[in-house]
Amino acid sequence: MDSDGTQDARSTQANPVPRPAGPARPPSTPPRPDRAPGVPPAPGQAPRAASAVADWLDETRPTAGTGIWRFGYRPPKAARTTERLAPVTVVGMLVPLVVALVLWSLWRRGGLPYQFTLLRLFTPDDWWWGGTIASPKSMEGAEARVVYDGVFFAVLVYGMGRLGSWAHAVRHFVGRRPQPVRALVALLGALATLSFVFPGAFGVGWDALPVVDPLFSLIVLISGSYELFASPLFTNALYTVITLLVVWPFAKVGGWWPYAQERLAARRAGPDRSAPAVERPRAQWPELRDAGQYEAAELLTAEVAAGRMNDVDCVRVRRAWTAGLADFRETVLRQGGAAWAHPSGARDLPRRTARHDLLTGQVRVGRWVAAERTPARYQDAGAALGPDVLGTSLLAVGPSGSGKTRTLVEPLTEALALQALTGSCAVVAVSSPGSAPLGADSAFDVIVGIGNPASVHDLDPYAESEDPDEAAAILAEALVGDLDTVSGQSATTALAQLLGPYRSAHGCFPTLPELRELLEGEPAALSALREAVAGDEVMRRELAARVRQTGTPGDAGRALADRLALLNRPAFAEFFGGGSNAHRAFSLRAVAHHPLRVRVDLPERGHEEAARLITRLVLAQFHTVVRERRDHFACLVLDDATGTVTEGSVRRLQRLRSQNAGVVLTLRSIGDVPEALHGPLYGAVGCRMAFSGITTWDGSRFAQTWGTEWVETTEVAQHTVFADQPMTRAIHALRKLVTGKAVTTDAVTVRQVERERWSASRLAHEVPPGHAVLSLTDVRGEHAPPLLVDLRG
Repeated sequence: MDSDGTQDARSTQANPVPRPAGPARPPSTPPRPDRAPGVPPAPGQAPRAASAVADWLDETRPTAGTGIWRFGYRPPKAARTTERLAPVTVVGMLVPLVVALVLWSLWRRGGLPYQFTLLRLFTPDDWWWGGTIASPKSMEGAEARVVYDGVFFAVLVYGMGRLGSWAHAVRHFVGRRPQPVRALVALLGALATLSFVFPGAFGVGWDALPVVDPLFSLIVLISGSYELFASPLFTNALYTVITLLVVWPFAKVGGWWPYAQERLAARRAGPDRSAPAVERPRAQWPELRDAGQYEAAELLTAEVAAGRMNDVDCVRVRRAWTAGLADFRETVLRQGGAAWAHPSGARDLPRRTARHDLLTGQVRVGRWVAAERTPARYQDAGAALGPDVLGTSLLAVGPSGSGKTRTLVEPLTEALALQALTGSCAVVAVSSPGSAPLGADSAFDVIVGIGNPASVHDLDPYAESEDPDEAAAILAEALVGDLDTVSGQSATTALAQLLGPYRSAHGCFPTLPELRELLEGEPAALSALREAVAGDEVMRRELAARVRQTGTPGDAGRALADRLALLNRPAFAEFFGGGSNAHRAFSLRAVAHHPLRVRVDLPERGHEEAARLITRLVLAQFHTVVRERRDHFACLVLDDATGTVTEGSVRRLQRLRSQNAGVVLTLRSIGDVPEALHGPLYGAVGCRMAFSGITTWDGSRFAQTWGTEWVETTEVAQHTVFADQPMTRAIHALRKLVTGKAVTTDAVTVRQVERERWSASRLAHEVPPGHAVLSLTDVRGEHAPPLLVDLRG
């Protein structure tokens, strides 16, 4: 979407962009609340209409996974596992049940062979009439028959439960249900079973199961009489024991005891008699009201409702409140929503092209594509980036035309510029050489146009450093950091041996043309500097050591001078401190102290090598200045990092996470980085992005970095069935004659295999245009796996 939200109907956009604030109000006429603090509106007073900013503030922002657009995000409901019982399980339930019913029917009819053999074997013969199988002759024989039936019924039920799938079915239908539904279902099952054990108590007409009578008969056989049943107490106790034994399995399945303990514990805790606190919407500034700042809260609420504050103002004021400023109340009452405005006076960007949520610091860059391996919480959710992930630095690789600048660099630069207006960020954006600048000029506080005579600002090559060794390290990294033939330490030493004496003599560092003359060993320049430090023995020795090394084999001065010659061209004569006073030297160290928005425009085509040298200079200075303590996040965005990555810069990238800073690097191919640095570079950054169109060679680097995962694969193999019996062979031949296919059986193999998350081939050939594969790591160590992102969504 190219508009900033002004041309989009509210009903067609789920998360509208809050409208920018209107013209700044004169500080002398701050708005006042329409009633005293804490006083509710009058009954006849109509509620104030909600503004777009109020809706934006009140929108939900639930906690989500790394890289998910939180504004209005609705976490997916837990996928209800509609697990169905397998046909084998259903058959395993029905077959034992049918067999048990048939056996019980035959048993009741006396149709089983040798049915009473065990009964006659373990009982006296005088209990039975002679010449019969099991006709009771006495009371003992009749009761023994009842007990015998009960024992067979118990064995039949136990065998059916063990051989069948009833336990699995009970867990499926009852055990998975939440409380109290689980307990209620188990209770209904217990009542249904008791109705078969005590049908008379439930008023039903079917026969009772052989549970009570066999137990009573067993007691009669043991006691030898019916006298015990004359006692109601004994009989009722016996009924109670039987009921408990029947109900016990259902209580265990239904979890009655844990559920009862939970309810008792909740009752002992007692009901919360305090009235529930009314949760105020975020647009009414509840944190200020909780702290007693009612007047400031009412004023800011009125500002938001009237549309005089935008999202930048809201976040900026909240940041001031979080910082605990002593004059917070007075400043808010005096300036309203314009309090603590950015030093530039800007309260918004002239134009927005991306969707931002400054409350979470996120910018939406696309949509996570729903795929087979995409986690449920990421499927079709918005893909967003913020300082939490940029703090681990980001590397994006994609060929020209893949959309790196349009879909990634420009939205990120715009988001960081907006966050700078809230005071929470400082951004330095370096445009690609010869391309259009990143963002409008009015969106930046400082624009350094190297080689552009119309540029107001110049770039200080020493980053306002006062330490010769630090300045030498910065210049050495920028000039020869990409050369394998020159040691970084020797280059730093050579520069420090000149910068130290020059600063000691003149109170400043030399301009780049003067430094080149010194490195080349110009006699006049060295003689003048030697005379200037004649009274300083330490600096005289430093300079003498440099003079002795000049022109010797392995001298780093020649390589440094050759690289400096690239910046001594006529196009750069007015820059790097060599011009008139019209060009104000800008030091990158300012981003460590102020939330500045800086853009560096590299020279036009024809100075590619000089542009790379300048980019390395900016990167080296950024790594140096962010080591200073500050409250805001600092980020460097390089639209083209070709020739910029060096061994030293990769080593410093790993330290940025602890320094509240990050770097965004974009490359057309990983081949633009020395091969020895491929592995360290991928390991140094926490976020990696592969755009559509990369080669398999580039994709292999991503595949190695993202590693492998265990996946479950299912293989189905069909095997022809060869019959041995003549009848079976005839049936198979007839079936083949009718269907034209041989009789086969399927062999299913399920196994765990280790596969690459994204192979080089998939990255090169299966990523559609306008898409990219993105993996994220935030500063807390949370990860988002490499997933496909639709950059057009």
